[in-house]
Amino acid sequence: MTRFDRIIAILIQLQSKKIVTAQEIADRFEISIRTVYRDIRSLEEAGVPIASEAGVGYSMMDGYRLPPIVFSKEEALSFVTAGKLMDKFSDYSSNEDYRAALFKVKAVLRSSEKESIAKVDSSISVLPNSYLPKADSAPFRKIMNGIESRTVLAIKYLANHTLELSTRIVEPVGVFHHGQHWYMIAYCRLRKDYRDFRLDRIQQIENQEESIAKTHPALKTFLNKISKEQQLTEVIINVQRKNYKYIGDQKYYNGFVSQTVLKDIVTMTFLTESIEGFARWYLMIGDVAEIVKPAQLKKRVKVLSSVLLKKVK
Repeated sequence: MTRFDRIIAILIQLQSKKIVTAQEIADRFEISIRTVYRDIRSLEEAGVPIASEAGVGYSMMDGYRLPPIVFSKEEALSFVTAGKLMDKFSDYSSNEDYRAALFKVKAVLRSSEKESIAKVDSSISVLPNSYLPKADSAPFRKIMNGIESRTVLAIKYLANHTLELSTRIVEPVGVFHHGQHWYMIAYCRLRKDYRDFRLDRIQQIENQEESIAKTHPALKTFLNKISKEQQLTEVIINVQRKNYKYIGDQKYYNGFVSQTVLKDIVTMTFLTESIEGFARWYLMIGDVAEIVKPAQLKKRVKVLSSVLLKKVK
């Protein structure tokens, strides 16, 4: 990206939200804070009315807008891919909202860009996993309404470990996607603490009129905390090369990191947060794989195997 293209992109970014910090710009374009200052100064010298406040960030003066944005061919084509991913990872209401927005975007595209989108639309597909539930029940809209209006939510939640349905009054903080599922971080008044709720386990949800009085930390704070709290254990297994095909994509759900191939053996390295979960998965492939480390995994597999053998007998 040339400096001119970057400065134009920064101008568009400044119009995308009320306040943009220098660090946000630096992270996006992988430049130094000093370079951000120079780019902002160039925009100001060009007559762009930018307001800045030390320790807060930059904002555009009210009433200033760019002329109609012209999309590049590559940017226009990215809408198609985004739409396919929305179908897979979002709910029905959000998909409908995206389609409506996409029609408006297409309306301002040049004819050549519209033709490009039409040509590739049928050539990109994201197939659903028949073993996983559809995202149609994910209550994005009501959660987003709660976050935007700062109102509480009443949910009926099916806990995975007890399979019990409970009613919770929660104050939503944000949502995030991890693995194959969407989660909501919220303050639970029943537990008097912050909890994460898997959206496909929310059986019912209703927006309440009660406003949230408490100021909650940002979503990023909780995500950083979750990441730090994870206790990961290194696991190494050897798999016969001829039987490697049976491992499939399951390796990614169990903390796969890397692998090396030496003659007829594939050595696979994992970082798992659950020895118990990994041991139970290992039983599925144990006839074609060997545990190299850790010893606690070997011990747990022996116990599970013994119990399984008794049940089979």
